[in-house]
Amino acid sequence: MENMEKYKKRIADVILERKLQGKGAVLIDGPKWCGKTTTAKQISSSILDLGDSSVLDNARLLMQVNAKALLNGNIPRLIDEWQTLPPLWDMVRSEVDRRQEFGQFILTGSSVPADQDAIHHSGTGRIGRVSMRPMSLWESCESTGSVSLNDLFEGNPIDPQPNSLNLEQIAFLICRGGWPQATFLSGDIALEQARDYYDAIYKVDILRVDKTRRNSERTRLLLRSYARNQGQSVSLKKLCDDIKDNDNVLITYETISDYVDALKKLFVIEDMPAWNPNLRSKAAIQSSDTRYFIDPSIAAGALGVGPNDLVNDLKAMGMFFESMAVRDLRVYADALDGNVFHFRNSSGLECDAVLHRRNGTYGLVEIKLGGGDLIEKGASTLKALSDKIDTDKMPAPSFMMVLTAVGDYSYCRPQDGIWVVPIGCLKP
Repeated sequence: MENMEKYKKRIADVILERKLQGKGAVLIDGPKWCGKTTTAKQISSSILDLGDSSVLDNARLLMQVNAKALLNGNIPRLIDEWQTLPPLWDMVRSEVDRRQEFGQFILTGSSVPADQDAIHHSGTGRIGRVSMRPMSLWESCESTGSVSLNDLFEGNPIDPQPNSLNLEQIAFLICRGGWPQATFLSGDIALEQARDYYDAIYKVDILRVDKTRRNSERTRLLLRSYARNQGQSVSLKKLCDDIKDNDNVLITYETISDYVDALKKLFVIEDMPAWNPNLRSKAAIQSSDTRYFIDPSIAAGALGVGPNDLVNDLKAMGMFFESMAVRDLRVYADALDGNVFHFRNSSGLECDAVLHRRNGTYGLVEIKLGGGDLIEKGASTLKALSDKIDTDKMPAPSFMMVLTAVGDYSYCRPQDGIWVVPIGCLKP
């Protein structure tokens, strides 16, 4: 077995270090198993591990007699799974005010606190935030990183770069997911990590996220419906109808709404907001979110599919690949001080992903498995949207890209300047 103690560098490493230079404390949140604690440990000098039940029990006792002692320790002091003891939030905020120094605390949390009433202050100005997701392919060392999104934004020249990932490897990476521990493993053992994560969501985590009692079987059905509708802008009512049609079970709108909120608190679901550019067209822009999991392996677990199933059903694989590509683009956007959106208007024009940076620059991305016809379709969509953007009111896109699963090389099309980039070449 490979060394499980080896640490693969994360994009969040740099973001965390920068945040600590300008904030008294930093919160790292994200799903379980995505590497928050391991990343925080790379820079912390002491730790209060509330994920350890014995430490948590002792901390609860200490809260009654000398609560501030929990904050004592070399800095930055890591408070792991802080949400299990919600009053710590206000204590950290107050201690940051008292010390008047940056880089004092790192908080990690894999869910929103169940007892929100125990928190009285937002922490704005004192506590920065870093969101972590499962690993991108560049972080897990499966992408060569030969094509930089930053270079595309800056207009820097990039020669054609070779890609080594084939369809079967992409299918495996979708089902394995970006869970750090799994990236040190291979074959079925690696795939089991993602299946275990999926099982834990509906069997254990949904029952612990807050003070509301929920049903494991209903959670499982909702996860299956989300997986069937990933990458689509479907309403909660349509999710109810989907469960009725496919699983022959009646679930109310109110139940679905509550369970979706709970899954968001666990950082299992991360829907994508709509992009609202200035267009010359009069077609109305659709504002509904697109449904996505935080990692494509959750959808694979929900539908019980493996790599061979995806390779044998390329239409389904295209949907799963889009989810993986969105995950990677979101991770890379964090490094570029940006966010990822989708675009859709009432005339049916869609764009899978818009990487929009805080400085106003943006890139348009269509996500396709690969192949000449699919690349041409993606390029046609990108040109159609670009032509509708009112460049008198906003800048033109910095780049347009068809992001593919496979392909021998990354390259820029001479006829229109659109980049064709296999995901195994991409980095921020």
